[in-house]
Amino acid sequence: MKRDEEIVTIRGVIFDLDGVIVSTDEFHYLGWKRLADDEGIYFDREINERCRGVSRMGSLDIVLERAPRAFSEAEKREMAGRKNRYYLEMLETRLSPADILPGAMAFMEALRTRGVKLAIGSSSRNSPMILSKIGLEDFFDATADGNDITRSKPDPEVFLIAANRLELRPSECLVVEDAEAGVTAALAGGMRVLAVGFAARDPRATVRAPNLACINVDDVLASLEGKAYA
Repeated sequence: MKRDEEIVTIRGVIFDLDGVIVSTDEFHYLGWKRLADDEGIYFDREINERCRGVSRMGSLDIVLERAPRAFSEAEKREMAGRKNRYYLEMLETRLSPADILPGAMAFMEALRTRGVKLAIGSSSRNSPMILSKIGLEDFFDATADGNDITRSKPDPEVFLIAANRLELRPSECLVVEDAEAGVTAALAGGMRVLAVGFAARDPRATVRAPNLACINVDDVLASLEGKAYA
C-alpha cells in the first residue's frame, strides 16, 4: 500500500436521485422535445443522452446546438423556465411511489439497517418535489440539490455539501450515480462511486452494476472495505 493511502470504511452513501432512485428521464426528454419543437430545432433521444447529469442551462446549450440562430441570455432563461414548466406538469400528474426503481428501496433499507447514513446529492432544483411525489421527503439523513449549489456536476460541490451535512469525510462516502458527469464529480470530490445504469460502462467507477436490484449491499461494502483510498 502506498504511504498516502488508507483503508476507509464507508459510513455514508450519497444517491443521485433521477435515474438511481426514480426515473423521470422520459419526462425530461419530452420536456426538451416539446421546447425544441416550439422553436423549430431538431432534437432526438440520442441528443437527449448527452443531457444526463447536466444542469438545466447546460442541457439547454446542448439542445440549442442545432438552433438556426443565436439566443440572448434572457431568451435562454425563458426557454429553460418553459421546459421546466413542461417537466413539472408531467411530474405533478404522472409521478408516484410506484415509479421508484426496482431494488432501490431494498438497497437503501439494507444500508440503513447496517448503520450507514443516507443522503441525496442531485443537481436538480426539482429534487424536493420529486422526493415528495414518491413519498421519500423525510427518508434521508441529509439532502443537497440544485437549490444549494452554484456549480453543477461534473463539479463535486453537491456531493461535498451532502457529505458535510452527513458530518462525514468525503473518503467515508460512496456515491451512487447513473451519469458519467456524476462519476466525474464524485471522484473529483474524493469519494468512491457505484455506477449503475448508463454510467455502469464507465471504467473509472469503483463498483459497477446494471441497477440496484442486482447487487447485494454486503458484497458492495465488503468489496470497498478491502480497497485502499488514495
